[in-house]
Amino acid sequence: MTVQEIREKIQAGLPGSEVEIQDPYNDGVHIKAIVKFSGFAGKSVVEQHRMVYATLKDELKAEVHALGLETKVS
Repeated sequence: MTVQEIREKIQAGLPGSEVEIQDPYNDGVHIKAIVKFSGFAGKSVVEQHRMVYATLKDELKAEVHALGLETKVS
């Protein structure tokens, strides 16, 4: 799964979100995602992260070793 595919999956699952994806080790399996989404308002950080993970489903388990996640209300 490419960085662009990860970005697109999150944006499709959270319409209107702003998503920045970083590959700090340039290895394609250790990814950092920064997601800004108005739908995070009023939700705990755990709930916000679950919302992001739900957009990636099984692809996350199969193709990404580690996902660092930062969520913000936009």
